[in-house]
Amino acid sequence: MASLLAAALLRMPPRKLARVIGATARQLVFPLLTIAAVLALAFLMNYSGATATLGLAFAATGVLFPFFSSLLGWLGVFLTGSDTSANALFGNLQVVTAGRLGLDPILMAASNSSGGVMGKMISLQSIAVAAAATGMPSADEARLFRFTLRHSLLLASAIGLITMVYAYVWRF
Repeated sequence: MASLLAAALLRMPPRKLARVIGATARQLVFPLLTIAAVLALAFLMNYSGATATLGLAFAATGVLFPFFSSLLGWLGVFLTGSDTSANALFGNLQVVTAGRLGLDPILMAASNSSGGVMGKMISLQSIAVAAAATGMPSADEARLFRFTLRHSLLLASAIGLITMVYAYVWRF
């Protein structure tokens, strides 16, 4: 609706509008396929119990769980492409595990969400959309992923260390 309204306000000829819409659709074919494939993977992992298994493995880390809590959120956003989805996927696990380990459940949920933000930069959907929006050749997407992966892991680990400090040193 917005594109039709803008075309009408700008007095764009219908033929030119059709060419622009067609070019945009061709540009977004591969990013849309990537998004659909990653969402399918997230559903498959959730229904097969793989995400629950990953969550239980992280929960078994005991006193190191506050550090790995942010990495769990990071992994969730990498898999789903959304911090909201990662919170829905692992949020309850974070709260239950925090209760079992005597940790603040709000801190663990916040760590999940904060770590998730660091995973957003390497989310396949984000990279595909960024590449499409900037006209980046698809061959460069892997290079972009490798470049941002280091930063993403470093920042997610920093969130994990900060969470450890809040969990054991600066308890509120």
